[in-house]
Formats: sequence, structure tokens, C-alpha cells
Amino acid sequence: MGGDGTPVFLRRLLAGLALLACATALQAQTPGRAVLATPHPLAGAAGRDILQAGGNAFDAAVAVAASLAVVEPYGSGLGGGGFFLLREERDGAPPRYLFLDARERAPLAAHAELYLRDSRALAHLSRDGALAAAIPGLPAALVELAARHGRLPLRDSLAPAIRQARDGFPVERIYRQRARFRLSALRDDPESARLFLDDGEVPAEGHLVRQPELAETLGRLAERGHDGFYAGTTAERLVAGVRAAGGIWSAQDLAGYRVVERRPLRFALERGRELIGAPPPSAGGIALAQSLGMLAHLPWRTADRVQRAHYVVEVSRRAFRDRGLLGDPDFVANPVERLLAPAYLRDLAAGIDPGRATPSASLPPAPAWREGEHTTHFAVLDTEGNALAATLSINLPFGAAFAVPGTGVLLNDEMDDFAADPRGSNAYRLVASPANLVAAGKRPLSSMSPTFIESADDLAAFGTPGGSRIPGMVLLAVLEYLDGRPIERWPALPRYHHQYLPDVVEHEPDAFDAAELAELRRRGHRLKVREPYGNQQVLRWDKRSGAVEAASDPRGLGHPQYLPARR
Repeated sequence: MGGDGTPVFLRRLLAGLALLACATALQAQTPGRAVLATPHPLAGAAGRDILQAGGNAFDAAVAVAASLAVVEPYGSGLGGGGFFLLREERDGAPPRYLFLDARERAPLAAHAELYLRDSRALAHLSRDGALAAAIPGLPAALVELAARHGRLPLRDSLAPAIRQARDGFPVERIYRQRARFRLSALRDDPESARLFLDDGEVPAEGHLVRQPELAETLGRLAERGHDGFYAGTTAERLVAGVRAAGGIWSAQDLAGYRVVERRPLRFALERGRELIGAPPPSAGGIALAQSLGMLAHLPWRTADRVQRAHYVVEVSRRAFRDRGLLGDPDFVANPVERLLAPAYLRDLAAGIDPGRATPSASLPPAPAWREGEHTTHFAVLDTEGNALAATLSINLPFGAAFAVPGTGVLLNDEMDDFAADPRGSNAYRLVASPANLVAAGKRPLSSMSPTFIESADDLAAFGTPGGSRIPGMVLLAVLEYLDGRPIERWPALPRYHHQYLPDVVEHEPDAFDAAELAELRRRGHRLKVREPYGNQQVLRWDKRSGAVEAASDPRGLGHPQYLPARR
């Protein structure tokens, strides 16, 4: 007997069970297997191959991002940029979160009146052709991820994309949709037409798109790192091609580009959860945090579909109103603490009428904006708990529709994300935001919102393309997660969106039935149906069991890639 009267064998049994429970709990603190959620099967296969070769989540992210640059030329590319949200697992210590800002920068010759002619902003100048292109950031991000966070050499992680560019990939339905949308601009550039069209027309499904020059450019990046793109042969060809076509790039622009490591946005949620998201120059993370902060003061969980939609629209209206205060943090002071202050969010929520829409005109005015919708997003989780969520972009489909001869690099038109007209009368009739005016070396404001939500119980990752609609799409998916809904529903549910100006609720055709639409109109909401949008990729790791799951948007082509469970 023990000193407490318990039989020795029973005490040993209980002790053994306790140790087993402890070991099980510790084992469950790492994912049971790795998973990728990507928008294109070929990109998912590239990431899977790198994980199987011994790479971690960050090596896989290099492979996925480079592959998307090849097989989704309408959504991202070496001529574009993006945001990368990282979760680094550290033995015996809390995870470390990092945010890599690989957003494009305005050329050093850029200025606030760059797109004005006779005191009027001309839309095509910031949208099509070489003058629309900012300095790309994606190649620098790939180098940074591999060198500072990955395990494998950069050349290994870029090998799948090089092979895809050289051997070609088959055209699919989304490629055809995007190419049809930008057909005129692609035809106007001989190099873009040669690479991405078939005899001047949208290629048929299954048509093989080969990009040998891009394969060579990727090869130089693989061998020489940063200098393989931003100096030497590639840089010389980029500058010469851009300037010959009327652009303003210089060798100094390219040589001086660097990824900026920023502190991720962190915002406490209910029940011990924390949102880790995108800080400025993304406005999306702040809009998402503000929306969730206001909803915490409203009974959204118990509301019916119309009432919940009303609350979501009203918090989005108020969150998006504040966007005009934000810009590149290297150029403007962003009032992040004030915008996320509990008292401020409580006051905003208190001003919401539960039964009537608040006309945007009745709120203090804030600048409106326009932003390209056709970005891309993916997420990766490895078996150690390292995770990455990335949103990449070249802005409009096929970017500026200008490919630099001899490089295969299709350039972005991210200069269009700046406020093009400081006088407030651009071709889109949008009011200029002083914080987001064009300036030399500045990064344009964005809505891209790669997001983690983490607690002691789980980790979830969210993100999607979609321009200004990104924060709203992520918000709807997060609410599904908070409601405990199956992960397949997070990216699949019908969507609706409000962004303060224009004062209209855009919604997918199946978002509401006839009775719900009538009730929303009765409450004062203006409604506009639009085609389905977005392509969200999500994943979740249950830390208690070690189980992982992912889901891809049914609107796109992607599907999750799972690696075999650890033995």
C-alpha cells in the first residue's frame, strides 16, 4: 500500500496513464500531416513535391508561388508582388509570426501627377502598358523565404516552376475567362500576344502555353538569387524593354528593391483566440479586425440570416470608411492603434441600428478607391507546425498586359492601386486619398489579407483574391469558422459585400432568397447581384488531436494536397 492507502499497482497504473495522456497531448501539438490549399492543381503538386523532398512549409511556399507565376499568369507572376504571413514553430517557445511585405514599389521617377494629361487622369496609362508597372517584389520574396526560412536550396524549390515554364501547361476555363476579359490589351502587345494568345485569339482549353524565356529567367534567379533578377542580364533586359515602351524604370529601381519585414497585425478575439493578419500597406487586416471587433458587441451568433447579413454589412460599411487614413507605413503615419481601440469599436457598434441601414452619406466622408480583383492566394502547413498564408497579385488579369521581350516576365499594373488623380477627378470618378497618392519608391495600398486565427486549441488560415472584396470574403469565412461549421463551407458559402462607397450591397446570385432580398430592401439596403467572385483557400490544424484539414474554393480549380501521415 502507498502512504495514502492506494495499492501500489494501482498507483503505478494511474501514473502510467497520466504519462501516456501527457505524451499524447505533446504529440498532438504537432500536425499529423502536412497540407497545402492552392488555387491550381499544378501549383499544389509543386509544393507537395518539395515537402516530400524534405522541405518545410516555406520551401513549399517558394515552389507554389513560382509555379503560380507560370500557370496563373492572369493572377500573379515574377512581374508582380504580394504579402506573406509566416508562422515559425520554435522548440519549447511560442511560435514566431512574421509578415513579409513584397508589395511592388513605384519607380523613383514616379510622382503624384504621373498619369495626368491636361489636368485629367487617363485610366489606360495606369492600367495598360509599361508605364503602369511598379517594381516587382515576388522574386525578392522567393529569395528571402528560401535563404532565411527554408531548408532547401532555392534552385530545388524553383525546379518545378522552371519545368512547367519550359514544358508548358494546358489552358483551363479560368485562363480563358481572364484572357477574354483582357483580350484587347493582350493583342496590343506583340510579346503578350505571342506568349498568351493563339494566333491573336483566346486559346482553346487544353492548348499548351510554353514560356521558355520565363524558364531562363527563373533559372537565373535560381542560380544567382536576388542578383539573378534585380541585376545582370534580367535587369538589363527589363529596364531596356520598359523604357523602350514608354515606362520609367531604372537600374537603380531594381537594384534597390528589398522585401520589408513588418510586424504582423495582432488582435485579440473572444474565447482565447487571436487574429494574426496583414498590417499596412494592407488595409485588409485592419478592416477585418475592426469588423470582428464591432461584431463582438452585436448578437450576430443568434441572428437569423437577414439579421446577420445586416450586421455584417453595417460593420463593413464602418470599417471600409476608415481606409482613406491608411497608406505605405514608410511614407505615412497609420493610426492603427486608434482604429482598433476597444472604445472606438464599441462606439461604432453602438451606432448601428439593428433594423435599418445606415446611409453611407450620413457618415463622415472617406475616400473611395479602385483595386484590381484578380490576385491569387495559397496556404501551407507542414508537420512541424510551420505555416504560411500568401496573397499574390499583378492587379488586373494579366497585369499590364505587357511582357518584356527576352524575359518572359509579364508586368503588373499595380500603379493603378494608387490614387491616380490628386485633384479627385480621375477616370473612375474616385476621390483621391492623400495617404495613397503616387510617390517615388512608395508601395500602393492593398486589401490583400492573408490571415491566421490561433488559440491553444487550433490554428486556422484564411485568404483569397478579390481586390476590395477580400476583407469581406475573409470575414464571412471566419464567421463560419467561429460558428464551428465544417471547413468545406468556409470558402463555399454564398458571398455579399459592402465597402462604404458605393453605398450598395453586392451579392452573388444565391446569397439570398426572394424573401430575404425583400427584407433587406425594406431595411434600406440597396442591392446589386453580380457574378460569383473570389477563390479562397483555407486550412485548419486541431492541436488537440493533431488532425489537419483544408478546403479550396469550389469557384476555382484548386483542391487540397495532403501528404501521408507521419509514422
